[in-house]
Amino acid sequence: MKANVGGIDRILRGVVGAALILAGLLAGIAEPWNWVAVGAGAVFVLTSLIKFCPLYPLLGFNTCGKQ
Repeated sequence: MKANVGGIDRILRGVVGAALILAGLLAGIAEPWNWVAVGAGAVFVLTSLIKFCPLYPLLGFNTCGKQ
């Protein structure tokens, strides 16, 4: 797994992921949408931490810059 998620992308994924997790747990969103928000948030946070998004190679994206 070669890193394909760059700096600004990582920060945005972390912030959006944390917000989705908090919204799903605390905002009173109706079931099952609260768990969808938590799951999506977890994916964003995980891809931010491991610097790899499995969807990016399929789409030809790389936000790490030149490698």
